[in-house]
Amino acid sequence: MKMSRAFGKTLRDDPAEAELASHKLMLRAGMIHQTMMGVYNYLPLAWRSIRKIEEIIREEMDAEGGQELHLSKLQPIEIWRQSGRDESYGPDMMRLTDRRDRLLALAPTCEELLTNIVKANVLSYRDLPVILYQIQTKFRDEPRPRAGLIRVREFDMKDAYSFDPDEDSLDQSYDAMVRAYKKIFARCGLDPIIVDADSGAIGGKDSQEFILLADGGEDTIILCESCEYAANAEKAEFAKPSMPIEDPLPLEEVHSPGVRTINELCDFLGIPQGKTIKAVFYIVDGELIFVVIRGDLEVNEIKLSNALGNPTELRLAAPAEVAAAGIVAGSASPVGLDVRTVADDSIQLGSNFAVGANKDDYHLLNANVGRDFKPSLVTDIALASEGCQCTKCDVTLVARRGIEVGHVFKLGTRYSEKLDAQYRDSDGKPHMIIMGCYGIGVGRLLAAAIEQNHDDNGIVFPTPIAPYDVHLVGLNTNVPEVTEAADSLYDELSGAGLSVLYDDRDESPGVKFNDADLIGLPVRVVVSRRNLNQGVVEIKKRNSSEAETVTMDRAVERVKELLGAQSG
Repeated sequence: MKMSRAFGKTLRDDPAEAELASHKLMLRAGMIHQTMMGVYNYLPLAWRSIRKIEEIIREEMDAEGGQELHLSKLQPIEIWRQSGRDESYGPDMMRLTDRRDRLLALAPTCEELLTNIVKANVLSYRDLPVILYQIQTKFRDEPRPRAGLIRVREFDMKDAYSFDPDEDSLDQSYDAMVRAYKKIFARCGLDPIIVDADSGAIGGKDSQEFILLADGGEDTIILCESCEYAANAEKAEFAKPSMPIEDPLPLEEVHSPGVRTINELCDFLGIPQGKTIKAVFYIVDGELIFVVIRGDLEVNEIKLSNALGNPTELRLAAPAEVAAAGIVAGSASPVGLDVRTVADDSIQLGSNFAVGANKDDYHLLNANVGRDFKPSLVTDIALASEGCQCTKCDVTLVARRGIEVGHVFKLGTRYSEKLDAQYRDSDGKPHMIIMGCYGIGVGRLLAAAIEQNHDDNGIVFPTPIAPYDVHLVGLNTNVPEVTEAADSLYDELSGAGLSVLYDDRDESPGVKFNDADLIGLPVRVVVSRRNLNQGVVEIKKRNSSEAETVTMDRAVERVKELLGAQSG
């Protein structure tokens, strides 16, 4: 493709609305165009990369026995109500009404639809296992779209679904998808880590994410650099330090004027935060829930939601809602209150805690779980953070930022039970089909690749997903001999099966070199009057600071060598 005819313009300066490097660079390189918040168009450069990513995905999915299909984006809301996810997705699901006033959904994912299709086509154990996948546009009404293609409202996704007769078969399908994902990411030039993750609205018993570590990522990952434990902060577990276990002392009320926070209470009493119990109030499906956790820890709302059965509504209670329940904020505790209480298990790792007295300017000393208050539920609802202790090897955990590029789930029978998807075994006995699902955000993968592969001058494309293999730059294009040589080399490179972006524009060398670095194709070839006088062309890998010169008759061969080395 000659740049004089190529659609899309490069920009010299970073767009004001872009924060992440990938977002800035894709806009500057003329790869994407924003329609509205969270909705982007792929321009030719980006679309060439997307098609390469899709082909890599197809090859690896097919190699593991996947079968590609194409499902409808527009779906009846009834199947979502049948699974219960109409409510769990809430406002994130885009809905519309047709001319007959029938409520429809623009699919954010396709478990329900495909389960019904499999239900109609799978009759016996002989039809299982099966892995079905598609590369399809999805819609989610994100409340805060950001970072270009990282968090959007309309996106392309490879979503795959496995249907198995038993747990052992599910494990095999799951492992096959993990293998495929590792190969897909490696071929795209990425090296993500696999972390334990929360299943969210998808559901299921086990879930892992493929995370690309990047300073600009939106996910927080908790890592152990010793035993390689890794989990999303939403899921991460840690060894909670135990406070001294003492003989229970009598409750004692103390006057604490003006003390409202844990820090103020610790300063007032001269005790560590781990000797206090913190009160946090939530509204859960309209009900006020009293959440208690040791004062040196924070509540993980994802863990709390899971512990409460993933309610439709879970939010911090407003001060007026707390006051309406007769609770004194700043001096509250579960002692003596008849309110549903959920407690973190950290309250069992200590004794004689300082808590609120449920009246203004007073606190209690020596509160103990079981004797003085009995929570409705005690479980792990604490948020892991850097500096916590690993549960597996006692080493301090670290926190890193990352971008999720893939997610795999073991769903079990959640959807087959809701939608009555069964098969019959060799004796004719019915069983629920066991499912898994597996997603890769295609556009996000492209953005993540750029986020991980760039420098101060622009993108440094991994060879397998670069929009073109070679950036051919013709300098001094007003000189017929240069244009003739560059045109000839363009034909030779193209004839050798390489894709070439040929800068034949009437621009200065500085503009052409800047654009070549910005777009970031794997190999740059320069044809200039000075080089031609010496019978050579200049060749440079994008990820190298050094250029080399080769004779014109060896140029194609050398470019292929460099591309082969970078692909490997």
